Amino acid sequence: MVPSTAEPEAAPAGKSYAVFAGGCFWCTEAIYVELLGVDHVESGYTGGHIKNPGYREVCSGRTGHAEGVRITFDPEVVSYEELLDVFWRTHDPTTLNRQGADVGTQYRSAIFPQNEEQERVARASLAAADEAALWDDPIVTTIEPAAPFYVAEDSHQDYYARNAEQGYCVAVVGPKVKKFRALFADKLKANQH
Repeated sequence: MVPSTAEPEAAPAGKSYAVFAGGCFWCTEAIYVELLGVDHVESGYTGGHIKNPGYREVCSGRTGHAEGVRITFDPEVVSYEELLDVFWRTHDPTTLNRQGADVGTQYRSAIFPQNEEQERVARASLAAADEAALWDDPIVTTIEPAAPFYVAEDSHQDYYARNAEQGYCVAVVGPKVKKFRALFADKLKANQH
């Protein structure tokens, strides 16, 4: 993998970006879009070595990209640390280059801090998650340099919202969303009045 020297794209005024990879981006997007303080979630590709990759290229495992999400959030409402807490509890950070049946480096568990403060928080959060023994096996999540984020094709945006009855969504995405809703009920947009 070739580390990027490119500066990350700036978030809109008053907002911040978080970039995470936690397996299939359909799952990760479906979770964060419901979190209070999150304005927008985009599925895409990051951490690779070619420009403007497409889904088929990334799925080949040869571009070095991970399927990830770029979360636009309001740090006055939800902290980066809280986003990481959701990250640790809603995917399996102990399986190298896979989530369930999705196998390959494109499905790796990775955090892409967008600045030095996010990197500091990510490293502390990783250490705390490891120490808390949230999982039976050791965490293998990597913390990788910020890299260009390429928004995935339109067909991958809001995938779960548009395809909840599709087989993969019923079997894989739905249970992850259900787990998230149970664990973080007090932080859901739907539960705020």
